[in-house]
Amino acid sequence: MRLEGHTAFVSGAGGPMGRAVTERFAREGASVVITDISGSRLSETIAIVTPLLASGAKVIAVRGDITQAAEAEAVIAAARAAHIDTDIIINIVGGIKAKTMFEPMLTISEERWDATFALNTKGIFHLAKLLVPAMVERRYGKIVNISSISFAGETGNADYGAAKAAVASLTRTMAMEFAPHVNVNCIAPGTIRTSVMQRMSAEDLAYYAAKPLLKRLGEPADIANACLFLASDESSYITGEILAVSGGIWPAL
Repeated sequence: MRLEGHTAFVSGAGGPMGRAVTERFAREGASVVITDISGSRLSETIAIVTPLLASGAKVIAVRGDITQAAEAEAVIAAARAAHIDTDIIINIVGGIKAKTMFEPMLTISEERWDATFALNTKGIFHLAKLLVPAMVERRYGKIVNISSISFAGETGNADYGAAKAAVASLTRTMAMEFAPHVNVNCIAPGTIRTSVMQRMSAEDLAYYAAKPLLKRLGEPADIANACLFLASDESSYITGEILAVSGGIWPAL
């Protein structure tokens, strides 16, 4: 098992991508510290993951909004109370909270702009401040941030694209500052089959399914598999990279 003896913190573990990552890591022997803003979704993940844990592995689950410093601190405090040292961080939390997914830049409100940047970047910031010092001290750590192919620019998603570009940039800075003992990488998903699909019209779904070279939407398991590679020692000589998991779409600024 590739993650035996390791502990992974997975944010947004109640959503499809976070749950897939948590499940995949549990199957590979990891203990997991998981959080989500939804207590009910988090409970569902616990029920799925607990039977998959390897002997001696644990699951610590705390509902919380990691974009808020106090709530992020409470989640980490629960892990420390259980004498768990986290050496892997998977930053899933992100997206758009607005009711309308697509909005021209000139009509985006300042409130939406600020909320999108907070949702996509503040959790990464808080968890780094709380967990990375111990990783550096132990001389080992793996961090995977979730950006999006939209960081290259997306009509109707100026706030989201810019926030995900910030995540990509932040990944490079973190890789530089936390080197040489902490690997920091980034995944840029294409359109993945998650709950966001429920907010798309049939026309939009058809467009996004036809866009990749592979002519289909991605699955949460595709992201989980990429996270596993970047969290394992198989990627020990990779840091500061952006891995597109997008069916062949190549994002670039």
